[in-house]
Amino acid sequence: MHTFFLSVSSVNCTSPSSYSEFEQRPAGAVLPPMDAEERREESATLVVIVVLAVLALASLLFAFGYYCYIRSKVVRRRKALKDDGQKVSGDEVAKDVDGEVEVVVAAGKGSGGGGRGGGGRGRGMQVFSYKQMHAATNGFGKGNAIGRGSFGSVYKGTLPPPDGRKVAVKLMDSGGKQGEEEFKMEVELLTRLRSAYLLALIGYCSEGGHRLLVYEYMANGSLQEHLYPATSCSIGGVSKLDWEIRMKIALEAAKGLEYLHEQVNPPVIHRDLKSSNILLDKDFHAKVSDFGLAKFGSEKAGGHVSTRVLGTQGYVAPEYALTGHLTTKSDVYSYGVVLLELLTGRVPVDMNRPPGESILVSWALPQLTDREKVAQVMDPALEGQYSLKEAVQVAAIAAMCVQPEADYRPLMADVVQSLVPLTQHKSATKASGGSNLQAL
Repeated sequence: MHTFFLSVSSVNCTSPSSYSEFEQRPAGAVLPPMDAEERREESATLVVIVVLAVLALASLLFAFGYYCYIRSKVVRRRKALKDDGQKVSGDEVAKDVDGEVEVVVAAGKGSGGGGRGGGGRGRGMQVFSYKQMHAATNGFGKGNAIGRGSFGSVYKGTLPPPDGRKVAVKLMDSGGKQGEEEFKMEVELLTRLRSAYLLALIGYCSEGGHRLLVYEYMANGSLQEHLYPATSCSIGGVSKLDWEIRMKIALEAAKGLEYLHEQVNPPVIHRDLKSSNILLDKDFHAKVSDFGLAKFGSEKAGGHVSTRVLGTQGYVAPEYALTGHLTTKSDVYSYGVVLLELLTGRVPVDMNRPPGESILVSWALPQLTDREKVAQVMDPALEGQYSLKEAVQVAAIAAMCVQPEADYRPLMADVVQSLVPLTQHKSATKASGGSNLQAL
């Protein structure tokens, strides 16, 4: 007796008549072997899978090999510069795996900056020789000295023909690791940052042991020199700033910080904002300067970077001083101190003051929210020639900026928006008889 079973490969489901095409086979019979076409299709599929796997693996190996090659090249380059004293013309930016940016700036052999024999260009800026800068500043003579910044002295100079521009040349102190780091950071940052509210770096010199930074010249010096003329170098007979100019300086310095915090990614934290680092041109437009201590901030909202505490006494935010946690709000605190200087005409720390008045923030903060007390803390050099209403508004902004808790401080964008209305019209209403009550 025979039994029957269905051969699935022979079923035609299009019509009932296909039942007649069922194949009759004895029980236990095996299915016919796969035909040649099916074997070819299966083999082709297997080959494709194997080829794709090999290509993917090869791509990964190539990417890893290329990374190792670039990394080893950077390491060898640094070792050559450090151990063998070899120099490269122009400059080179190398980015480490951990995101720390290091700039290697070195001159070529010979007296010419960058091996160009003169004012060459590196990444969009000029590369000068030490000889050129020595001549431009009259041998770094005392008559050309205009101040001292962090880790270096600043001299007025004139670029060689055909340029002929007036410049400020910062001669970095030699032999210091921190000074070398500041030099690299300034070159790295200022070749990438472009803002009307930041001091422009025209070029640099890196020749032998000499490190020089060449900036645009700011004819009216620093804000500090104008606020405290008795303790600063003489500046063209200008001894004080009126209210209107103070508000313009406050706004433009705020815009400089706003650019660093809001328009750069990752944000840049200045870390040493103070009145001596706010420079003024011939029309008293303000620019933020001195980026040697600057640090890239966290890209995360509310994040911080941990670093050793650097800055200037009286301007350093309390949470940064205590924990080393640096955020853009640390700059906001420093800016608030500068606002207090503009309002009161007092330095941030003055141990010659009576007890309770030596620290500007501690003395001023309790009085900034009281309208009558604001009038009492205003700079006597203003001689009452200001709008008390505007002074109260600025005092409120300053009070928010110097809050002990960083989270309570505003963003610099908010500060800018608060100051704009105070500078859109002539805000300095002159009061007769020195009274500020008529400016309400």
